[in-house]
Amino acid sequence: MSHRCNEQIQKALIMAWILMVLADEGEAFMEDDGCGVLFGVLRDCAYKIRGEAEREREAHKARGVWDEPDALGFVERRDGDGIQRIED
Repeated sequence: MSHRCNEQIQKALIMAWILMVLADEGEAFMEDDGCGVLFGVLRDCAYKIRGEAEREREAHKARGVWDEPDALGFVERRDGDGIQRIED
């Protein structure tokens, strides 16, 4: 898998978080039942997106194709030749 695929998974996790925040904020100010339904749909979608993205991230980690930045911002790519440190 490419590094770009991992980036898209990370973006999906961020999008799920944004949807959850939107649902929370919307529920705090909702004025009618229709708004409650909308924010419930947003929350449901957020959980589904997050769950799928987390499963895919774990699958990438298990296959050794997930790039994780270390404390200094370097990425370790694991491949058949060992670990290669590169600057992200």
